[in-house]
Amino acid sequence: MKADFTRWLPAIAKDSYRKTALSVAGVAALGGLALAPTAAAAPVTSGPHQGAVAAIDLATGKAATSARQDEQPVESGLTTGSATGKPPAGKPSRAQLIPHGIEGAQSRVPLDDAQLANARTIVDAAKKTGVGDRGAVIGIATSLQESKLYNLGHLGAYNDHDSQGLFQQRPSSGWGTPDQITDPEYAATAFFTALKNVGGWQDLPLTTAAQTVQVSAFPYAYAQWEEQAADIVQQLW
Repeated sequence: MKADFTRWLPAIAKDSYRKTALSVAGVAALGGLALAPTAAAAPVTSGPHQGAVAAIDLATGKAATSARQDEQPVESGLTTGSATGKPPAGKPSRAQLIPHGIEGAQSRVPLDDAQLANARTIVDAAKKTGVGDRGAVIGIATSLQESKLYNLGHLGAYNDHDSQGLFQQRPSSGWGTPDQITDPEYAATAFFTALKNVGGWQDLPLTTAAQTVQVSAFPYAYAQWEEQAADIVQQLW
């Protein structure tokens, strides 16, 4: 039977910060959810992510496509960048954004206006917190995995504990109140503050740096978003 995605479409609500939080009913919980800030390195698996399809994919019908040699990458919104040649004037180079090379097959999703606005907020927070363009790539990739760059509210009975927001942060683990972690600017700033507490994060592969902050059940999952995250940061920086 063909799936009816319309019953999973997110409801949009605006809070006093004029930020948008999405709530999704009747879907599976997100894979690879954030737990708490930490400076202790977490283990990294050796294979590709085998977790369940993220709830936001079901909510919007936007499934990620894994890039293969015989496929063309998704080109929608800010999903492509300057993989070769010189970057646009004033923009970071590919070598700056992906200094350690990519790990494994890459995934991409097209971006709508809400996702683009959240990506801009993450990039702005990276600048303000001083983690730079590489930190921004780690932040964007993490949010792509955790919420597909959607500011998710509570998912009801299908929520993973009390995880919410762009990074699926948990109030019970010290990330902030529900209102705070569903404020994209606060959530991104909290993520980058935790990242800065990871010793030598600039020299770590993306998935290791992200996992050290997030302590996800699927630590390798962040690696699949590095190319798209770099493209987004290059164009928004």
